[in-house]
Amino acid sequence: MEFFWYVVLMGILAVYIVLDGYDFGAGIIHLFFAKTEKDKKAITSAIGPFWDANEVWIIAAGGVLFFAFPILYASSFSGFYLPLIMILWLLIFRAIGLEMRGQIHHPMWEVVWDKAFGIASLLLALFFGIALGNIVRGVNLGMVVNGVSTQEAHFFFLPLWNPTFSPQANELGIIDWFTLFLGIVSVVALTIHGANWIIFKTNSSLNEKLKNVVFKLNIVLLILVFISLQIWHFIEPKPFHNFIDNPILWIFPLITFIGIIGLFKVRTYKKDGSGFVFSTLFLVGGFASTAVSIFPNVLPSTNNVNPSLTIYNTAAHEYGLAAGMSWFFIALALVIVYFIIQYRVFSGKMDDIGYGEH
Repeated sequence: MEFFWYVVLMGILAVYIVLDGYDFGAGIIHLFFAKTEKDKKAITSAIGPFWDANEVWIIAAGGVLFFAFPILYASSFSGFYLPLIMILWLLIFRAIGLEMRGQIHHPMWEVVWDKAFGIASLLLALFFGIALGNIVRGVNLGMVVNGVSTQEAHFFFLPLWNPTFSPQANELGIIDWFTLFLGIVSVVALTIHGANWIIFKTNSSLNEKLKNVVFKLNIVLLILVFISLQIWHFIEPKPFHNFIDNPILWIFPLITFIGIIGLFKVRTYKKDGSGFVFSTLFLVGGFASTAVSIFPNVLPSTNNVNPSLTIYNTAAHEYGLAAGMSWFFIALALVIVYFIIQYRVFSGKMDDIGYGEH
């Protein structure tokens, strides 16, 4: 039962990364590449009908986490309190940047909210990559000092960074060179993903330029992925043990590299949606590969005093998990119907939607 809800949670997070990921990427493209009013409107039109629905997936993930793995929920939401509040504010600023821009037609007003939307999108992409790095690296559960737990075994708290900026320090921080590196990988990957969505959903004059941007950023992404595989050994001496024990799991790294290889041909695809398919494969494959590499851990412990948090020692009672299955399938059916209707209504190019205009 624990494994079922783990798969559900990872599935919801993967959908969130793909859907809200293109929103973040579109915001980054808006910040750095959209110079004309026409291009800015094309970008906001491409994500306008979708972004608020896409954010619901992170709420769903929080709900499943609270219901199925309450100890993990309590531990992570207290330990990562500071970055979670920062992410909340960034989500707010991204939303009001989209909604407030068209309220007053004045250059200064529009510039302020354009920057709010773009910078918030950039920082969200960075912070979610950093968050993934923290989960891979682990935390000092129980806040062990000199071999003695100073708190309960599942409790921890991290400052924004530590004095040494090292992922192997006794007193860890949210940001160190390892987590920051994964944050940069996230920014590059989501920028590519957002560019592919804009190409897919608009006839913007930016599209040809964005294809070249995707190609060049994909070279950077490939280099970053290979570097990340090397520095992973500094964090986990045997990072591929689950893949060696269960060869079927190599399907996830294979999907990742199919995605990244397919992106190199983005300038030659006749169908505008092809690039988006391959960036989706990269994101899903990369996230799944990361998740299965630390399984069954969901939050590793960096000390030898307290055990890592796993899907088994953080799960709710089996009765509750079983009772929740019926409601989950009802909710899943409703969500599928909603998204089918939404994406059919807003199928095709979105240039003329005019989102946020008043």
